[in-house]
Amino acid sequence: MLPPTYVEGFHDLEAVKIMEYKKLGKTDLLVSKLSFGGGPLGCHYGNYDENEAIETIRQAIKEGVNYIDTAPWYGQGKSEKVIGKALKGIPRQAYYIATKVGRYELDVKNMFEFSKEKTRHSFKNSLDNLGLDYIDVIQVHDIEFAPSLDIIITQTLPELSKQVAEGKARYIGITGYPLSVLKECIEQSNINIACVLTYSRFTLLDDTLMEFISFFKKCNIGVINAASLAMGLLTNNGPPDWHPASNEIKKICRDVAQYCKDNDVEISKLAVWYAMQCEDTTTNLVGIQNIQQLRMNFNVLRNGITKKEQEILKIIEDKYFSQIKCKHWEGKEIETYWQAMKM
Repeated sequence: MLPPTYVEGFHDLEAVKIMEYKKLGKTDLLVSKLSFGGGPLGCHYGNYDENEAIETIRQAIKEGVNYIDTAPWYGQGKSEKVIGKALKGIPRQAYYIATKVGRYELDVKNMFEFSKEKTRHSFKNSLDNLGLDYIDVIQVHDIEFAPSLDIIITQTLPELSKQVAEGKARYIGITGYPLSVLKECIEQSNINIACVLTYSRFTLLDDTLMEFISFFKKCNIGVINAASLAMGLLTNNGPPDWHPASNEIKKICRDVAQYCKDNDVEISKLAVWYAMQCEDTTTNLVGIQNIQQLRMNFNVLRNGITKKEQEILKIIEDKYFSQIKCKHWEGKEIETYWQAMKM
């Protein structure tokens, strides 16, 4: 069955036929198993060729990727603007788009703002950047950084609910690193939260997401599994300088990448494949900058990994990742943020 986003004459029919689609929680969105992450189209993951990025987005949609995620935080609107350029000329029916409110600037004093006034202004700006009349999913970005969860529940979410009522957004989501905070927000809010975006919590490194899956399923919350490469940890190039992981995690991930290189295996391919094996998530949101990365992701999605790659995967899980005492960095970024705010 073809998804409702299929547009005859625009899409590659055969590519769409082999893409898997799932309903996103309590929405009517039938989203592709692989979705397009706009994080690397900002300023946090190095330079890229904008024209190639635009063509990559268009090609991804033609071949059946129908869920695109971005945020003002990604280059202070740069990601949204690049994606907006890519979407020009593409039928609006052909894709779902999600953006966020709440996280904005690199300057720590202006990084987060969850008030209803800022939320309203930011959302309007995102529509302008994307060149769209409405957004499919509007999300509160990294809710754990709010001074209190009460602000999210009494200001941010109600304002987003107004935008939904006015037809400028269809559904509301929340994002964050600590899964317990996402759970608490869903339990306390009377706003209809349709989905959660959780990042780096179902990877080769850390599968904490599985401890919360039953709760999300019970609430009919769609789960967007983002950052299967653990924000660069599970790549040949390694993570960016700002990455909050411990030195122990970074060293072991470097060792794993080198072991994979020595055996002519691509670590990021193994990581993406592993993340895609989780049947309880709705979609896998992978940050993509260029055609080469898109092709690698399509290859994993369509062809899986070889027997040799499966053997290497087993070795790195047993020999390397099993050594790590603490496989996450929960709390570290929040502590750093609030220390900086006091300075």
